[in-house]
Amino acid sequence: MARSTPVKKALRSLTWLVIIMAILAGLNTAASILASTSKDASDKWYDGASWVPELALDLQGGTQITLAAQSTEGSAVTSQQLQQAVNIIRQRIDATGVSESEINTQGANNIVVSIPGKPDQQTIQRIEAAAKLTFRPVLYTEAASDSAVGDSGSPSASPTPYSPPASLQATPSAKPTNGSDLAWATPKLQDLYTNYKCSAPDDVTSAPDNEPLVTCDSDGTAKYILGPVEVSGADISNATSGLAATSQGTTTGEWAVNLTFNGAGTKDFATVTNRLVKLAQPQNQFAIVLDGTVITAPTTNSAITNGKAQITGAFTADSSKTLADQLKYGALPINFQVQSNEVISSTLGTAQLVGGLVAGLIGLILVVIYSVIQYRSLAFVTVLSLGVAAALTYLVIAIMSWRVDYRLSLAGVAGLIVAIGITADSFIVYFERIRDELRDGRALESAVETGWKRALRTILASDSVNFLAAVTLYVLAVSDVKGFAFTLLLTTLIDVIVVALFTHPMMQLIARTRFFGEGHKFSGLDPAALGAVYRGRAQFRAPIVDGKRQRSAREAARRQTIAERKAAGSDNGTGNGTGNGKDS
Repeated sequence: MARSTPVKKALRSLTWLVIIMAILAGLNTAASILASTSKDASDKWYDGASWVPELALDLQGGTQITLAAQSTEGSAVTSQQLQQAVNIIRQRIDATGVSESEINTQGANNIVVSIPGKPDQQTIQRIEAAAKLTFRPVLYTEAASDSAVGDSGSPSASPTPYSPPASLQATPSAKPTNGSDLAWATPKLQDLYTNYKCSAPDDVTSAPDNEPLVTCDSDGTAKYILGPVEVSGADISNATSGLAATSQGTTTGEWAVNLTFNGAGTKDFATVTNRLVKLAQPQNQFAIVLDGTVITAPTTNSAITNGKAQITGAFTADSSKTLADQLKYGALPINFQVQSNEVISSTLGTAQLVGGLVAGLIGLILVVIYSVIQYRSLAFVTVLSLGVAAALTYLVIAIMSWRVDYRLSLAGVAGLIVAIGITADSFIVYFERIRDELRDGRALESAVETGWKRALRTILASDSVNFLAAVTLYVLAVSDVKGFAFTLLLTTLIDVIVVALFTHPMMQLIARTRFFGEGHKFSGLDPAALGAVYRGRAQFRAPIVDGKRQRSAREAARRQTIAERKAAGSDNGTGNGTGNGKDS
């Protein structure tokens, strides 16, 4: 098998780079075309696709939602509860991607959520939903009435909540033995259930956990009398969304939310399902209630003792993920009411964005000027490499803007500017390694290969430090700093790709050109200008010993072999050929 030459390796690396960039560009182009031509792009994989990256709150503006905390059971809202709610809401929003949102408390009772752009309904639900999940046994259920009856007893377009007569008995005549005991259905509760209208905007769906509840399902098609809470959503240790599967592992095509309970939840769930499986319809149903509304009330076919349950229903991919995120990050410790939902302007604006881009351009120009002064014609490799890095970065950011809701903030722009220095540093390390090899007397092609092996270790070590710093900032920081850390992390990875798949292959190719291979004085790789005087065995050429070349002369003399010293002495008429040099 033919040995792979540096030229073949270079062409193979450049081919892979072209393939990567073509895939990214093709994906974004196809998605942008589909998004612009599709009549309904919502919930599609290409929803919102565009060639223009999305901007963050500080540069674009967005939507501001003010949530007012509601005190429960007469107790005042504490600062700890507000801060806990802020953390939960932030986790819910961050689950959709790096969106550069801002969540802060305002006064003693309000939370202000600022989101870039116009958020979709799923994001609004993530913010507003209390997500208090409970599991209650079903006592009675029936189809909901299509009409809502108001106080006058006639159909009403805006029905009012029904309130049972105060004279009806409100306490069980006999103490219920468990959550499924029909004794919970007192005369007052039965009257409420009979007259309850799922289409009525009422407040009776909230009931203490240790009392029964009258409510409806999320579609308003069925109403229920439910027993007290027997398993709390707080006992859920994890929640994920995905397609439901049968016991044989076949996908049903129905979206579901998979729950995993902690130790206490596993025990409680096993106790309840052991009881329900022995009861008749509808008492063998276990209702899953979210914020007072029944999501689903599945029949218990067997006892679930492993702590793993599944919620199914009329879910879509987005709605199942929304619910899973709400349950995964926990219920809000207090209830909130949306006080305002308004559009806000950018906090910084276009002028600051232009200023950041100008700063980046100035930095780029200075890097190019330095490269020209230091490396002469070799600077064109630096410019091309920076261009490739910029193109890759833009493609990735553009795709992430519509796929994971990534938004570019001014801090993110700062991260991109820093990336110019990181990328230039990699080039400098590589070029200087090549120059060191040339000073040691190697030919350019050999210097490129040897210098790359030495430079790669240094480049990876440097980028690893930047990568770890970016990860640490991203994990520990919030808001703008997180955006800076993300762009720093992204550009560090791209730097490694560009140096390996473009800069090194380009050097392998130009090393075979006459201009660079013969060390033209404007190539930046002229051995004479670098002080490289050792040309190989029996090819030693004495340097001009003046200021800058003193060190090169001493280095060259040290590297002479005994034979070369004798030859040099014979040429000079001195005959002095002694020395302790080694063959190199």
